[in-house]
Amino acid sequence: MTVQAWTFVIVGLTFALYMGIALWSKARSTGEFYVAGKGVHPVANGMATAADWMSAASFLGMAGLISFAGYDGSVYLMGWTGGYVLLALLLAPYLRKFGKFTVPDFVGDRYYSQTARIVAVFCAIFVSFTYVAGQMRGVGLVFSRFLEVDIHFGVMIGMGIVFMYAVLGGMKGITYTQVAQYCVLIFAYMVPAIFISIMMTGNPVPQLGMGMMETGSGTFLLDKLDDLHELLGFASYTDGSKGMFDVFCITAALMVGTAGLPHVIIRFYTVPRVRDARSSAGWALLFIAILYTAAPAVAVFARTNLIDTVANQEYASMPPWFGKWEQTGLITFDDKNGDGWIQYLGNPAANELTIDPDIMVLANPEIADLPAWVIGLVAAGGLAAALSTAAGLLLVVSSAISHDLLKRALMPTITEKGELIAARVSAAVAVLIAGYLGINPPDYVAATVAFAFGLAASSFFPAIIMGIFSKRMNREGAVAGMVTGISFTALYIIWFKFVDPASNVEANWLWGISPEGIGTVGMGINFLVALVVSRMTPRPPDEVVKMIEEIRLPRGSGEAHEISA
Repeated sequence: MTVQAWTFVIVGLTFALYMGIALWSKARSTGEFYVAGKGVHPVANGMATAADWMSAASFLGMAGLISFAGYDGSVYLMGWTGGYVLLALLLAPYLRKFGKFTVPDFVGDRYYSQTARIVAVFCAIFVSFTYVAGQMRGVGLVFSRFLEVDIHFGVMIGMGIVFMYAVLGGMKGITYTQVAQYCVLIFAYMVPAIFISIMMTGNPVPQLGMGMMETGSGTFLLDKLDDLHELLGFASYTDGSKGMFDVFCITAALMVGTAGLPHVIIRFYTVPRVRDARSSAGWALLFIAILYTAAPAVAVFARTNLIDTVANQEYASMPPWFGKWEQTGLITFDDKNGDGWIQYLGNPAANELTIDPDIMVLANPEIADLPAWVIGLVAAGGLAAALSTAAGLLLVVSSAISHDLLKRALMPTITEKGELIAARVSAAVAVLIAGYLGINPPDYVAATVAFAFGLAASSFFPAIIMGIFSKRMNREGAVAGMVTGISFTALYIIWFKFVDPASNVEANWLWGISPEGIGTVGMGINFLVALVVSRMTPRPPDEVVKMIEEIRLPRGSGEAHEISA
């Protein structure tokens, strides 16, 4: 069968599986819609968390960025992995013990303020929509290449799929769908990585193959890649060009942003007990590590094969995959000297080839000439990664509007049935907005997601961490910190990415910090403003102080203690 036929079959089967799970696990109450009835097994929740967290940025974008940026791209690997450890150790058990549905729920009750709750709602919506733009772009990329449809139509297909299992199933449907999606995406990621590792180095373990000698050449793979880069005028692959402070800020923003992402935090509310939250965090870290340790190897394999295939080669002799990707507009060849040969060079003035980094994981098996079924499997994996995270993000938006904004603030007398209807309607509207953002994304998948992490770092993380570990932090400090932190970060990103993109160079950045790393400064501003304002305003009420002490009580082995609003 052809690549397109295999893709139709594999993607069709996986979509049928997701739909079946959504219908089987349809939510019938707000508890099931928001937190899956708090009855998910820790191992299943670990898989669902891994799928929720490993988005299109992890599956498509991260290896793509590393393949082009080399050492500089490792900030994404370090930041996202370290951030999950931070989340598992510092936040997950305490938030589960608090026992509410959402992050704005925690913020509103901890800071005894409807204003704080509403600010948290808008932060959650802003972060989630920024994040979901990258996921829907990933969906469009896969469909536009492998199903050979327009990228806009591809996004619309993805919208329909997400609508079905997010709006119908809620968190219950999403959770069990994400378990299936994790199995699909990790199999799809590792199979071609193992194939290519064997082909290039003779070692079936990609993580080890990356550092071994290339079969038949007697040269270490990374040394060969360095030589190819230097020969073509690119920066050395294993040397970094980013400033150390910018690297630190990007890594820190990704780490603390991970710990502040509402769609990941909400996953720890779905397990029965506090100790299950800790257990599921450990399982999730294991499941995540499988892909994250393989990503640098996938990047090295893809980059080496790409250069060997296209650099200084005759355009007319390019393999079929090259033309297929050209049709999507994600690879473009501009024959500047008219000789019919591809000049792929580090010098922008002479370079004739433009490649979107987001295609590297998808194109990797084609470049390596793997069987058609493997290529179709990778397409299904990319869709699983993008759709799993998109569904989680859309549920955050839905619950923020229906539960936190309507039920807890504007319409406290709304019935459970009315709240469930509001949740589904808001989820449907969110799907439409997500589709628009997927068609008009602000940047590459991983870069777009990095902005979302920066926004989460500058808004939620300080409010959550001080809400758990500081008895003195009050509502005035938390609200002032969240508003100033996210405002500064958003304005910085908007200026350099939308208002004046031509000025987006290191010389114009504040202290040499790129838009991807500015969330670290926004977080610092949040902490500073919150601490100063809290010292100038009244202390929290005694009942709030007791609530904090009860959350931090080291009692993780029994049933979670639910605290009433």
